[in-house]
Amino acid sequence: MTKSISLLEYGIKSDSIHYQLSSDELHKITLEKGMGKEAASGALAITTGEFTGRSPMDRFIVKDEITEAKVWWGAINIPFEPSKFDALYDKVIAYLNDKELFVRDCYACADHNYRMDIRVINEYPWSNQFAYNMFIRPTEEELKHFEAEWTVINAPGFMADAAVDGTRQHNFAILNFTKKIALIGGTGYTGEIKKGIFSALNFILPVQKNTLPMHCSANVGKNGETAVFFGLSGTGKTTLSTDANRKLIGDDEHGWNNENAIFNFEGGCYAKVINLSAENEPEIFGAIKKGAILENVILDDAGNVDFANTSITQNTRVSYPIYHIPNVQRPSIGKNPKNIFFLTADAFGVLPPISKLTPSQAAYHFISGYTAKVAGTEAGVVEPIPSFSACFGAPFMPLHPAEYAEMLSKKMKKAGVNVWLVNTGWTGGPYGIGTRMKLKYTRAMINAVLNGDLGLYNYDEYHIHSVFGVAQPRQCPGVPTAVLSPRTTWNDDDAYYTTAFKLTNAFRENFKQFEAYASEEIRRGGPQRYAF
Repeated sequence: MTKSISLLEYGIKSDSIHYQLSSDELHKITLEKGMGKEAASGALAITTGEFTGRSPMDRFIVKDEITEAKVWWGAINIPFEPSKFDALYDKVIAYLNDKELFVRDCYACADHNYRMDIRVINEYPWSNQFAYNMFIRPTEEELKHFEAEWTVINAPGFMADAAVDGTRQHNFAILNFTKKIALIGGTGYTGEIKKGIFSALNFILPVQKNTLPMHCSANVGKNGETAVFFGLSGTGKTTLSTDANRKLIGDDEHGWNNENAIFNFEGGCYAKVINLSAENEPEIFGAIKKGAILENVILDDAGNVDFANTSITQNTRVSYPIYHIPNVQRPSIGKNPKNIFFLTADAFGVLPPISKLTPSQAAYHFISGYTAKVAGTEAGVVEPIPSFSACFGAPFMPLHPAEYAEMLSKKMKKAGVNVWLVNTGWTGGPYGIGTRMKLKYTRAMINAVLNGDLGLYNYDEYHIHSVFGVAQPRQCPGVPTAVLSPRTTWNDDDAYYTTAFKLTNAFRENFKQFEAYASEEIRRGGPQRYAF
């Protein structure tokens, strides 16, 4: 029998409310309503409508007594008036009163000392199944005493009137820290649901609990040592952290607490599936089964997914509960973090494939959050474009990036963590001339770090890069020595240094926005030489 629940405390008077439905029930209802199809693997395939990704310019934070003096306001954290929020909230509630609703109680943060209890109210059944996948699922016993701290109200079918409601256009995702509500409307993209809560945690944990939130993946080895992987889209964060020889803690959002433990915020994974194959990413491929939700993919008549088809979007995705991955850490907590990897796909081909960072360099590169995008071809010319996202997750960070970097730097020093910059991008020249770094070499370098094969820094075993100032190892098991030196792979010193200086200037130009906030130590962590 379907459980129900009263939502009168939110002003919702709908007489059709489903509470805590199972994944299978939500899957079935979605199919019955014609809102999705079942893939041959058993997974549910849906389309998210107009929006197939986040809309950063339509993300707002209510500016009030809690946030006014602490949030880094600007193009990333856009202020919203409390009175406008209240008026828009009332309109969304009136809209939902006429709808069949799906409600789920769940929580974020695997470490119970930091646990946030969440109620998710959805207009669509598959959105509620996404919440089942992505947040942590309470036991029946835990539900008996459940009191939601935060609430997500998700109304994809509601369209705002920008002129009246104070939004930019008809869609919106608004955080209200006083009322502890994430209000989402006008978009079916499910990522807004999880990112709303995680953006809230990225404020709450450092401000109220002295805990560092991180947009990263993490795994733990048989020796109990935890590794953390930061990286923007396309750098290999999910691929490299999913390792048959190590237990996965989580693939996207974690906290680093005062007890020197890393804990997952999530209860599931939300992976890109563009060009996914069983050969390259067997764990993720195998997780796509009953209970998983495929977003914006194309199925053939037999229900098979064409993972190369990007006719809807390049941001095709799958969500699944973390237990769909066979080799996971239970609970999702890792202790003794020893190595952090900053992953970057350098399309200029000038960064070393792996290099060791000092604490000040680590803070600088963390604030910078560099990777590179490849532009389209115009008149036969392909030009890489530097791309920076502070803390490797700027769209979700309410505080100034320097605050997160200072916390990271202190934790690194206290825990004795090694930080490595790993270039999964190009070697032998920039995009269009060089080639992409072989995955087997990147894995060999990461394994060498985790096995202790690269040893401690010294001048015999490491070379200081003359432009970036980072320490690159001279040798690494399983990797040709020439590959470790980007300059050597170019065979053209003048072209190499010209391109390297071009990238350092892009770093420096990007960092200007942070200089007034960053300490002298952090500022010294960047490349020091200028191009003339």
